[in-house]
Amino acid sequence: MDTLVIYCINKSNRLQYVLDWLLCERLQLKYSITDNENDLLDEKAHILYGSGRYKDCITIPDIGLLWQKGIHNIEQVSISDLDTMPVLFRVSENFDIPFDLFSAIFYLISRYEEYLPYTPDKHHRYPASDSILFKNAILKIPIIDLWVTEFKKRLKNKFNIDFPEGKFTFLPTYDIDIAFSHLHKGIARIAGAYLRAILKGDVKQIDERIQIFNNKQRDPYDSFHWLHLLHTENKIVPIYFILCAIKTSAFDKNLHPLHPAMLRIIKNLSKEGKIGIHPSYYYDKKEIITKEKNILESILTHTITISRQHYIKLNIPLTYRLLIENNIQEDYSMGYGTHIGFRAGTGSSFLWYDIENETVTPLRIFPFCFMDTTALFEEKLSIEQAFNQLREMQQILQQNKSTLITIFHNFSLGTSNLWLGWQNAYASFIDNITNNE
Repeated sequence: MDTLVIYCINKSNRLQYVLDWLLCERLQLKYSITDNENDLLDEKAHILYGSGRYKDCITIPDIGLLWQKGIHNIEQVSISDLDTMPVLFRVSENFDIPFDLFSAIFYLISRYEEYLPYTPDKHHRYPASDSILFKNAILKIPIIDLWVTEFKKRLKNKFNIDFPEGKFTFLPTYDIDIAFSHLHKGIARIAGAYLRAILKGDVKQIDERIQIFNNKQRDPYDSFHWLHLLHTENKIVPIYFILCAIKTSAFDKNLHPLHPAMLRIIKNLSKEGKIGIHPSYYYDKKEIITKEKNILESILTHTITISRQHYIKLNIPLTYRLLIENNIQEDYSMGYGTHIGFRAGTGSSFLWYDIENETVTPLRIFPFCFMDTTALFEEKLSIEQAFNQLREMQQILQQNKSTLITIFHNFSLGTSNLWLGWQNAYASFIDNITNNE
């Protein structure tokens, strides 16, 4: 059987967007949409979306979200359990799948709730605490991936579909926004750091700086060679996002991208992985991203098409439109800087749907679920707690043939006292995941 037939009385860009992602991308099926009841009489597999009941169909309710245009304050968006599996838009009628699966997917991956009024956090971001997944304590569960797996089982049992074998994918990514703790900071910054250490009586830090500047000790943030060996041993191709801020600010503390030390790092990293732009904190104008991207492209002598926002400053839809204007094709900012978990309810990538223009864009969104700084500074987790949570999410994603994307920083995997133990824990995690996929 080649084609799954979807029967419904309406058609829309929203419905096609969801079906393209769910059926074509995730399940690798072909489908057609029909409003002709006679098409339900053949021998093909059928999905009935909406009211009515036909023999040999899988029925799914329709709450109307996919026929609307623009943003509406949807009443009673709530989570309920269906055989212990959390779902959105559950109905009481007798359907084979008693919740609007298609609308639920659209609501989460389009980030519908982020178009509604909210109070931004201190970094002008959508707060995780406002999201329906956080409010229902399921942010750390990729619920869409669970729905996809269950839907696949229903199709297989009902129509005996022979699905291609799915595959779990692991993608480690790194944000390089403070390459060095002490080195290459310039006389004024180095002198200021020394003075602060002296005033605090921090003898240990003073001695550390002396050892580093005399080339007797590696800078505590310099984990680049260690990462190279780790990736080579485990046959991993990572992605590095480089902060290319032209001016230093309270939030942009990296070296200038054209500093000789940064040039060396960027070129070396490009030999072992992909390089993306990490737009500076104050990126809200197209020309800022353009200038920073141009610098990075001039260093690498090739086009940059991937990005992740510094401080996860993702403002939908403005950020995505700026990225599209700068010819970015993939963005890796879909997650929260304050909470571990699945902002869009899935680990798998998807194209961004611009709700205000009711159109699918060419920008592909890659969600992450774990960031080192979030675990340590925001959630106050111990090393053991952090990696236990990471492994739990990994196991769910593996079971549901989805994707695990992590964010670490070079400084968390170095020798800084603040991050002692993280390097070994990460190496153990990488060894386990690459040898047991």
